[in-house]
Amino acid sequence: MSGTGNRSAQQPVEAELMGALALVALAVNVGAALVLIPHRAGDANVRAVWLFSRNDAIGNAAVVVAAVLVGWTGTSWPDLVVAFAIAGLFLQSSWVIVRDARRDISESRSEGP
Repeated sequence: MSGTGNRSAQQPVEAELMGALALVALAVNVGAALVLIPHRAGDANVRAVWLFSRNDAIGNAAVVVAAVLVGWTGTSWPDLVVAFAIAGLFLQSSWVIVRDARRDISESRSEGP
């Protein structure tokens, strides 16, 4: 296997690029979340959109922090920790969305046609 190198080697995390892109995404997602704040208590669909936008903004802020820590420490561990935290946030929100949708379905059935 000459010339192929180590295919399992991890690429270094580029902290500056990671942080810059996360800041742009953060600005966009905060703007979207601000627009949705008045509608966050609506039906399951509207609440889901609010949660997605909120989670994206929180995730972007976490990635900015991870980028700073990656640049400071020179390791990719902060990126991995933040990835797991964001995954946990999205799993929790998914549960909320399913719960809200089930509640909306139950309420619509009890109201009848």
